[in-house]
Amino acid sequence: MKKILLILFVIFVSHLRAAEPIRIACIGNSITYGATIANRFQNSYPSILQQMLGDAYDVRNFGINGRVLLQKGDYPYMRENYYKEVKAFLPNIITIKLGTNDSKPHNWIYGKDFGKDMDTMLKELKALPSKPTIYVCLPVKAWSTSGINDSIILHGVIPVIRKIARKHHVTVIDTRTPLQDAHDLFPDDIHPNEAGATILAQTIYTALMGKEAPKYDWKQPFPGKVEQWKGFDKYSFVFKGRQAIVVAPQKEAVGRPWIWRPAFFGAFPSVDEALLKEGWHVAYYDLTHLYGSPRSVHLGKDFFDAMTRNYHLMDKVVVEGFSRGGYFAYNYAARYPETVSALYVDAPVCDITSWPGRKNEKLWNDFLTEWNLQDEDVNEKFVGNAMNLLSKLANANIPIISVCGAVDKVVPFAENTKLVREAYESLGGIMELIVKPNCDHHPHSLENPEPVVDFLKRYQPGYTQQQRIQHRGNLNNAFTKFIQQRKGCVAFLGGSITEMNGWRGMIMDDLRQRFPETEFQFIEAGISSLGSTPHAFRYEDDVLRHGTPDLLFVEAAVNDDTNAFCPDLQIKGMEGIIRHALSVNPLTDIVMLHFIYDPFISLHAKGVQPDVIMNHERVANWYGITSINLSDEIASRMRNHEFTWEEFGGTHPAPLGHKYYVSAINEVFDRTSRFLSQHAPISAYPLPKALDEKCFDKGKHVCIEAARQLSGFHIDPSWNPNDGVATRRQFVNIPMLVADKAGSSFVLDFVGNAIGLFCVSGPQSAKVEYRIDNGPLQSVNTYTQWSGSLYLPFIYMLGTNLSEGKHQLWLKIAAGEHTGLRICYFAVN
Repeated sequence: MKKILLILFVIFVSHLRAAEPIRIACIGNSITYGATIANRFQNSYPSILQQMLGDAYDVRNFGINGRVLLQKGDYPYMRENYYKEVKAFLPNIITIKLGTNDSKPHNWIYGKDFGKDMDTMLKELKALPSKPTIYVCLPVKAWSTSGINDSIILHGVIPVIRKIARKHHVTVIDTRTPLQDAHDLFPDDIHPNEAGATILAQTIYTALMGKEAPKYDWKQPFPGKVEQWKGFDKYSFVFKGRQAIVVAPQKEAVGRPWIWRPAFFGAFPSVDEALLKEGWHVAYYDLTHLYGSPRSVHLGKDFFDAMTRNYHLMDKVVVEGFSRGGYFAYNYAARYPETVSALYVDAPVCDITSWPGRKNEKLWNDFLTEWNLQDEDVNEKFVGNAMNLLSKLANANIPIISVCGAVDKVVPFAENTKLVREAYESLGGIMELIVKPNCDHHPHSLENPEPVVDFLKRYQPGYTQQQRIQHRGNLNNAFTKFIQQRKGCVAFLGGSITEMNGWRGMIMDDLRQRFPETEFQFIEAGISSLGSTPHAFRYEDDVLRHGTPDLLFVEAAVNDDTNAFCPDLQIKGMEGIIRHALSVNPLTDIVMLHFIYDPFISLHAKGVQPDVIMNHERVANWYGITSINLSDEIASRMRNHEFTWEEFGGTHPAPLGHKYYVSAINEVFDRTSRFLSQHAPISAYPLPKALDEKCFDKGKHVCIEAARQLSGFHIDPSWNPNDGVATRRQFVNIPMLVADKAGSSFVLDFVGNAIGLFCVSGPQSAKVEYRIDNGPLQSVNTYTQWSGSLYLPFIYMLGTNLSEGKHQLWLKIAAGEHTGLRICYFAVN
């Protein structure tokens, strides 16, 4: 008869395990909670017990720091919400480990009530509908002499526990004796460490299962059973009663990126395998049959939190949804967009009426039950369908890549992803689509997963770790104006990399997308070959004459270095731009950019920042200006073999290269947006004392008509050379002060502290001699290394540290091989 009963019990338990896990609730204080244990999710004793018992059990940790059994004590457990949660959990088994904190003198003055209060707890728990089996654990030894009193535990608490347990026919688990002499496992004299928690779990396991507990390695990187999968370590464990898996790469990528499947682990895993080789973690948490319901989304968020908080996986995840898993992916991303870096959805269910649809009665009813819906509740406005979630994803800028079969009969492409893609793109969302011709629902994924892998890597937060951004300020003033006034002025001041079709246009498009209701004025002031000094003098004409910027981008490092401007001029020029901008509009947000060109690459390889970047950075730091060292970033990425210099595009980047520039700027935008309130106050930037009191902050162009006593010079009202030498488009068909003979001269009276010539230096550009006031005769050669093939716009500073006031410049073309001079403007500060 006993054998028959045993067989029936085994059959019953086997059936129960197949249907749902046995629920175990661990009630307790900080020792149960896992205080002082680095990863209590994995190595508190309830968590270790879960791993020992396996997926037939669902062990939950209901430990709370500092709690007591005594109802009159300082923190009674039975008055906590956790106690209500224990009851709502309807456990099949309960372990209770309380009494340690009850021994504190201010609690034990009520010690006479300990038995009564324990009696109350046991009666309430035994009355639960689940009729749980209850185990009471003895408090472990306390070595501390302050507060908790081990003598009271031993002679007061434990005898009462044993007495009340006998009364209720409850088993007592002696968790004290196994740790009686293990003082070294209690680093703070009260709480056991991971090794001590392992002994507690093994002791409880033996009491529950009637056999020796398995060994447990609390040092393993993830919980659970360890196996091999595709040559990688796979850890299988239970999380909140559901199967979970983490596959770890052999060498982790920076930032610990990960991809997470909510369904169908291991099916068509080409992308997962490729990402593992790239250093990603692959995770699985089984929500397969929950149809993307609110319950499943909540469980998914709990799993995400566990992985990020306890294992420090990246705080944004790629959700990988195959088929019905795609339905979950859309719902999860819409509910928790801040946790998602991208979606990879493969033949995804986007419309629940398409699959399973009402035609599949059993699955349809399962869906209705899980969502707690009536059939009539599901229509074209149903909140679970992807079409009705896309605005949330677009607002969060979540990129999506989807792979679909063109002739999918299970989840028809035309009813699902085709419609979603059209709608998402209309919202400004990023969605890349790969349609496999002549492919049904299976096989999923791609034989060559490279397109998917490249897409996912591009949108990873870890990508930003190589960006070199100095967030000294923010763009609150500009963004607030864009939102509140729906108007904005954005200026782009730089050289050829700014002038060319590239990052500037992309950022203009991005701003329009970010602020669709804002009317923008864009001032495109990029001119090839010009650096910070000419920028400072042309700021008035080329920027302020068109509008007053709310947001200013400025770059000059490449041209300042190429044109061999000295450090003094690099600082005078860049500080002049910043100071001029803030003097006119103290609300101007400024972003300083440092681009890359060939000579910088070898310096970065040696860990040396180019001098020009350091000089510009001095200015950015002094004025609290956000700067982006794209030169350092790109050099680093090349050293990490992300791309070659040729693939990047060189000094004047290919589209690939410009995307890296845009990505870094967008990170500055994102940072501002994340912390920006629509009612954020607009605040003026203070204008500190100048780094260089003779910086070019009052720089301007003085027209060539100001020159007098012209001898050999004349003004060509619309200069255009006829010698076939290349020109810059901004410097032809404009007035030009021209001379072609040695000895030609003029005089210029000006007011300021600096004077320069803004020339186009071509094949005949001469050496000139000049004198300021009654100073010494000086000379400068206006012929450049490029003059033989280009009329190069170039500024020659003749005096930069003059006293404030009126001055006179006398200039003459010197005798020599070249005797020509073409002056566009005079530069006066």
